[in-house]
Amino acid sequence: MTADEEAREALAAEYVLGTLAAAEAERVRARLPLDAGLRDAVARWEARLAPLQALCPAEAPPPGLWERVEASFRQAGAQDPAAAMTPLAASVERRPRPGLGWAWGGGAIAAGIAAVLLLRPAPAPQLMTVLLTERDQPAFLVEAGRDGGLSLAAVNRPAAVEAGRVRQLWALPPGATAPISLGLLPAEAGRFSVAPGLVRPEAGMLVEITLEPAGGSPTGRPTGPILFIGRLAPARGT
Repeated sequence: MTADEEAREALAAEYVLGTLAAAEAERVRARLPLDAGLRDAVARWEARLAPLQALCPAEAPPPGLWERVEASFRQAGAQDPAAAMTPLAASVERRPRPGLGWAWGGGAIAAGIAAVLLLRPAPAPQLMTVLLTERDQPAFLVEAGRDGGLSLAAVNRPAAVEAGRVRQLWALPPGATAPISLGLLPAEAGRFSVAPGLVRPEAGMLVEITLEPAGGSPTGRPTGPILFIGRLAPARGT
């Protein structure tokens, strides 16, 4: 894949995920009818990430949300909630929603974020990744908790593992010379948690699942094939 193709794939992925700034997303939308390559890349990413809808079903905002937001602005001394929005909240307000339809409407989310940002400092962005198969199909959604733990949720029901073999989870922080074992995944479980302290999640950390002998790798290093792999990155939309 050339550098231009890689850049196009990355742009398509961010467009589908909804993490682009409003102006950039608008430029991508305008290019789609004219750029077949970009249009195909967007379609591929929509197909790859569509299973994640099952993890975030649509939900109506609570009744009275906007009234509570307005009250928060009045308590903060702002005359106009829209005028008082931070640039980040305003960009979320304008951000287009891709065809995947995840959770609430963008306006309600943006309003809630604006109120929080006015009243307290913004937290560091959450780290997350999607572990992909060798065919670039999504397998697990990985999220780093604020407490330093990790949680995995299967996008699809995990395939059965052959007898005498197990799936083992590993992390390779930036600058590390060897992966760190984070435990064995239950054969049928769709969710798995890693307690804080085993590793410090950070942007760029590689997360992978390998196929190992029963009981796990006998060497403390991955010995089997890599089944799923991904790299933690800030979820800029949070």
